[in-house]
Amino acid sequence: MAATPNFEEFQDFSKHQLEAIATASSTWAKGLQELAAESTDYSKQAFAAGSATLEKILGARSVEAAIQIQTDYAKQAYEGFVAQASKFSELYAKVASDALKPVTSAYANLQAK
Repeated sequence: MAATPNFEEFQDFSKHQLEAIATASSTWAKGLQELAAESTDYSKQAFAAGSATLEKILGARSVEAAIQIQTDYAKQAYEGFVAQASKFSELYAKVASDALKPVTSAYANLQAK
């Protein structure tokens, strides 16, 4: 038969749960800030690359040269997008994992008692 927890044990359990949730929330917020910064950097780089490409196209001496510039840009933009999507995926996974660590640790401690 399992022992009924007393008030102090319940209070201690509640304190640990609140601390775990607070830590997880803080970690999640920091991770979202990191993702927002990464997104901003990528947007700036993409805009700069697009602007530079437009200037090259406007300075092209032939239609064939303009098409080649546009083709090269499209290829680079696609490769950059795929790389960035992969980076975002890794960051999201890391943020989620880091945010859940205090909660799973608190749950493991509860199960150990």
